Amino acid sequence: MIDQAGILERGVEALGIELSARQQQLLLDYLSLLNKWNRAINLTAIRDPRQMVALQLLDSLAVLQFIRKAPLLDIGSGGGLPGIPIAIARPQLDVTLLDSNGKKTRFLTQAKLTLQLDNVTVTQSRIEAWQPSKPPLSITCRALATLQQILDWTQHLLTPASEIIAMKGRYPHQELEEIADQELNIDIHPLTIPGVSAERHIICIRGFHRSPE
Repeated sequence: MIDQAGILERGVEALGIELSARQQQLLLDYLSLLNKWNRAINLTAIRDPRQMVALQLLDSLAVLQFIRKAPLLDIGSGGGLPGIPIAIARPQLDVTLLDSNGKKTRFLTQAKLTLQLDNVTVTQSRIEAWQPSKPPLSITCRALATLQQILDWTQHLLTPASEIIAMKGRYPHQELEEIADQELNIDIHPLTIPGVSAERHIICIRGFHRSPE
């Protein structure tokens, strides 16, 4: 039997993240719920229990060090990655999970209720159509689209205080070239995720000059 709790505990320690025993159990409960719903709804292609801890939980938690501002918007949240692990690890952070797929937002709503995540809001909407009363200051996305597409979809949300935190696999050379002339502040951070041999990069984009309409 795979010791998911042990893998998670060692992985969190390796990442230098402090989580209580309750928070770690909530993360494992989330994985269980994700796996259960995945039988009926295609939420993730990852089904191996060991890989789920590394590729879903630890991969998402590695983003925490780059989140500096609240509230946070997780766009194209799908099965809740990285938004739900972030919300569990940072219960004082207001997190909105945004997805246009009704089946996926139903899962996200169930996860919020089951895990009692009072800091989470679930919204079904296309990104470019979402009009919040207050713009998010941090925007996360995981393997969602190209950087240019993300900028296009979120342009009405971006202020000089905003930051996009995009999770990527391999170094996105072409995507970075596409936005090189936009006078943005871009930082690229390679990551090492415990249990993950594939490349991981975080792209942080700041320096937006326009304000929401």
